[in-house]
Amino acid sequence: MTSTVTMPELIPVLSRGKHRNPRRGACFMEMASFLAGERWSDHPSCTHPLLAGLARLVNDTVSDQSRPRLIPLIPSVIGLTSEDLHVDAEIALGSALTALPIASAPRQHVLATAVIACERVLAELDGRDRDSLSPRSRNALDAVPEAAAWARSFSGGLPVSPRTFRVRTAPHILNVAIEGISLACVPDVEERLVDLLAATIAKCEAMIETDPAPQPHVAPALA
Repeated sequence: MTSTVTMPELIPVLSRGKHRNPRRGACFMEMASFLAGERWSDHPSCTHPLLAGLARLVNDTVSDQSRPRLIPLIPSVIGLTSEDLHVDAEIALGSALTALPIASAPRQHVLATAVIACERVLAELDGRDRDSLSPRSRNALDAVPEAAAWARSFSGGLPVSPRTFRVRTAPHILNVAIEGISLACVPDVEERLVDLLAATIAKCEAMIETDPAPQPHVAPALA
């Protein structure tokens, strides 16, 4: 017995921002909501909220010429959701580490602080010393010693609560990281943004257990 997936009459064009319906276009996550059989939305339940936030930021930052490169990644985010705070911390940390080497000096201060904050969340979750760093974070901070020193002096306060980190801190880190990459004086900004999203999706796939054989569905009619 085989299942048939009904093809839509109109394939929305991937573009910036929110769209009232598919005939006006689609952002990355709106297309994901459609493919997942959910109500049309740029905040579908099928994807981890922070991963979806990163996808929206990358979608809205890259140019119209680069945006089609995101299309093959859209099906990959469907089903990637978890309540595990490790996922939030790893998404935020990966974004901060990607932006840190190429961001402007003021943003490097913020990003170095973000790296330390993410590492402290992970250390708390894993039962490690709160000031311990993974090798990748240690190497990244060693490469920007002035920013690292500033961040360490700034980060000596009380730890951030899990809820505050999830709701406020991690989304803010993504915004600073994407802005830092997009304004960096490097020739391959858009390639770095697309690669960051692809790498983050792969990281989430490795961390989140998903159904290896999801049931096909009939695509909803476009409005």
